[in-house]
Amino acid sequence: MSDASATTLIACSHGTRFADGRAVVSALVAEVVRLLPGTRVLPAFVDVEEPAVADVVADVPVDQRAIIVPLLLSRGFHTSVDIARAAAPYPHVRAALPLGPHPLLADVLISRLAELEGEPLRGTHVVLAASGSANPVAVTDVEALAETVRERLPWPLTVGYAAGVTPHIADAVAAARAAGAERVIAASYVLAPGHFASLVAASGADAVSAPLALTPDGRAEPRVARVIVDRFHEAMRAAS
Repeated sequence: MSDASATTLIACSHGTRFADGRAVVSALVAEVVRLLPGTRVLPAFVDVEEPAVADVVADVPVDQRAIIVPLLLSRGFHTSVDIARAAAPYPHVRAALPLGPHPLLADVLISRLAELEGEPLRGTHVVLAASGSANPVAVTDVEALAETVRERLPWPLTVGYAAGVTPHIADAVAAARAAGAERVIAASYVLAPGHFASLVAASGADAVSAPLALTPDGRAEPRVARVIVDRFHEAMRAAS
């Protein structure tokens, strides 16, 4: 069963109560369907929304291989516990890596920064604003993405987290100002509008970039969909 058409892709996101966040994730999954004609693509969630990933996995026939692709930007509790636990009882189900870090995500994040209004200043400082996790591997993943972006920006970049680990985003913004930054930009390292995007917006930065999966015209970002497809194909190759 190496053909993508014989493998179900379970697109597993966190889930949100924010209607605009749900719309972005749904549009992103629809873009994945467009990129993978003939492949069965099913949405699933680890929290807030239904269907739960464990229920979606349980409904996959044993003669139909399935790949769970976490629509999450780093490893952490949801990948190591929720998703891993959902896949564990089923030999025909495998979990892919989360979306980040990935070179295309760095491309998208830089695009979101370029979309901000205002003249770039020599004294600009960028805070990569991530959701955060108490799991150290999540920090490793975020820092890897930060290093990729840092190499391509003309301004200094530091990292702040919404929860789970320090420095918090607001503290990273304040530290940048204290170090002399004239303009601090919070680069939203979140997929879609929702709880964590709201925390980034409330960080006190002078400007905040849009979530990764949202283009300026309100469509789902096709490069993020391509990352999902990449993770799907990587997991299929590993399972062969």
